[in-house]
Amino acid sequence: MKKFVLFFILFFYTVVISYSQCNNKVTAFTYGEKLTYSVYYNFSFLWLNAGEAHFDIYKKIYENRPVFYFKSFGKTINQYEWFYNVRDRYEAYSESDTLKSIFFHRKTSEGGYESNNKFFFNDEKNKIYSIIQKTNKPLTHDTLDYDACTFDVLTAVYYCRNIDYSKYQINDTIPISMIIDDEISNSHILYLGKEIIEKLNGEKYNCIKFSILLVKGSIFKGGEDMTIWVSDDRNKIPIIVEAKILVGSIKVILSDIQGEKHKITSKMD
Repeated sequence: MKKFVLFFILFFYTVVISYSQCNNKVTAFTYGEKLTYSVYYNFSFLWLNAGEAHFDIYKKIYENRPVFYFKSFGKTINQYEWFYNVRDRYEAYSESDTLKSIFFHRKTSEGGYESNNKFFFNDEKNKIYSIIQKTNKPLTHDTLDYDACTFDVLTAVYYCRNIDYSKYQINDTIPISMIIDDEISNSHILYLGKEIIEKLNGEKYNCIKFSILLVKGSIFKGGEDMTIWVSDDRNKIPIIVEAKILVGSIKVILSDIQGEKHKITSKMD
């Protein structure tokens, strides 16, 4: 069950190539939006509702200007804490017009293993200054070069919701750029068109569907696809995510929406 918030975040790394595309107007969300997800794990054909994740948006003032403050946190539900206790927290400050990353903080505790990462973005120098501390490892400082379209992992979730998927044909690929654990990684997503998806409670949504080529790591085998359905309306809210992990498979399902910017027109009556 480890790192399911980070796992969820990785679903939505969608960063386009040119600088002009990185300056698209934010249209899909605004301050006050709150999304809640249930996290299900499958072991030997048994689906377990083992965790929950939250993604909230607040307004903050940074250097005398308004910015987005993205906050995400996740945990195992009470009946599974004895088996594997997860407490994950992610925070990001991003420019309110371009979504350029300003600051990112990840603090996670997973089964006794703790990680505390901070990234400071210098847009003028195209540098990322990192401070990373992990269980049983010394504190490290580093400096990385990055281009205009590389975001922190949490901001990337929201940035992909502003992509105009109508520009793409089925089987078109879109580049992905991300920074995580002091490394900048690149992959791609595959646009798969549109589809009606049904949640476990019977609710149906018209969705935009795409898959992501996973990056090999502590959760993923690498080289496999993860499938994502986002609402086919102006909000582009992630509805369901499915993927295989090292042991079993995972399904993340939207359970509650508050403060959405636009009327939800993708939900079917």
